[in-house]
Amino acid sequence: MAEAKLTKLELQIMDALWNGGASSIREIQESFPEKSRPAYTTIQTTVYRLEAKKAVRRVKKISNAHIFEPVVAREVARHRLLDEILSFFGGRALPMMAQLAEAGKLTRDDIRELEKTIDKRDRERTHERASTTSEPRDRSEPAKRRAGERVGESEGASPRAAPRVSAANEPRERSEPAKRRASERVGEPEGRSPLDKKEKMR
Repeated sequence: MAEAKLTKLELQIMDALWNGGASSIREIQESFPEKSRPAYTTIQTTVYRLEAKKAVRRVKKISNAHIFEPVVAREVARHRLLDEILSFFGGRALPMMAQLAEAGKLTRDDIRELEKTIDKRDRERTHERASTTSEPRDRSEPAKRRAGERVGESEGASPRAAPRVSAANEPRERSEPAKRRASERVGEPEGRSPLDKKEKMR
């Protein structure tokens, strides 16, 4: 990109190339309004100067005519020009806008459009910041293990989920004396029936 400042005519030639694409010197000259059209040699000299500044370059040759295209993008040139203009106002936009308003170059409609542009830029910046801070973060392995333990997600059944059977709940086999005592309590001694007991009482 050319570091040197561009003159008014150089900017007009660049604008012709930005709008019309790669062009010959004759085509650039014919893009100017007829009443204010510079001479062919003036356009030629200026184009060669832009080539030396690395703002344009030759891409091909058709017959005896060289075809030139812009190297510097329109937006880049505009930003450079804006910085140069702001430098006259101490780098601040307000004094420049006040000067434009005093000269009748800035209307209320222009200001409303500027407000819309500023609002749009602020929304885009807010969206960019929100998308940057809301990116999901991958959990580390220890954090994943802890999360798995909390919800009981382990291989097979969870040790906490397995029921514990205590010795008190296990059925116990009765001993022989206990069996006899139980039978006597219900009136059924081992080997005797209730009829045998009645016969003995007689």
